[in-house]
Amino acid sequence: MKIHGINGLSLLDYPGKMACTIFTGHCNFRCPFCHNATLVLNPDSQPVKSEEEVFNLLRNRSGRLEGVAITGGEPTLNRDLPDFCRKIKEMGLSVKLDTNGSLPNVVRDLTEAGLVDYIAMDIKASPENYANAVGLSSFDMGNIFESVDLIMANGAKGKIDYEFRTTVVQGLHTETDFIQIGKWLKGAKGYFLQGYRSSDDQLNPEGLSAVPVEIMEHYREILLPNIPNTQLRGVV
Repeated sequence: MKIHGINGLSLLDYPGKMACTIFTGHCNFRCPFCHNATLVLNPDSQPVKSEEEVFNLLRNRSGRLEGVAITGGEPTLNRDLPDFCRKIKEMGLSVKLDTNGSLPNVVRDLTEAGLVDYIAMDIKASPENYANAVGLSSFDMGNIFESVDLIMANGAKGKIDYEFRTTVVQGLHTETDFIQIGKWLKGAKGYFLQGYRSSDDQLNPEGLSAVPVEIMEHYREILLPNIPNTQLRGVV
């Protein structure tokens, strides 16, 4: 695994657990609101942390850490991800995976092998608005639909815990997005509407801004009939 960053202790990245967060590089999306642009566009310019360094940190914090959150970039692009997750699990730690859902085969393999305990999948927008939200000229939703179905089915079976989440951006999302997302994700265990914040390492912030809290609350009200556990996160 090529690792470009480590947060040795986080109380936010893995719900309910004290965790270490691992950052991988590269992504197949170009979301304009992405706040890790360097990891997406030019990860090789960033320092690399060895697996040995990561596992030494985990051993040194044995008894305090409960899990490891793997984020990016897009972690499922890494062929070594299953082996990396297996090593973490062998240390008695839980694994949380952040993913854009573009590689459902990886999601399936990790879940079936029992190598991931919690999946957080980004829902970038309603299906009709997805290409715009991921910064691509066109986009086939097939893999995204498949990943959502896999995650919800395995969550219903108790194989994983999960959440879906959308970073809500003025200039990108409208009420229509959340009407459609509510129908699409109906019955999901948990869905978070995340507040947008600009970043010095943002991909393309032009024309984008945070959504006022009262509008975020309105979007939440739209979603509640279909997804009762819809919550706001990072909204001030």
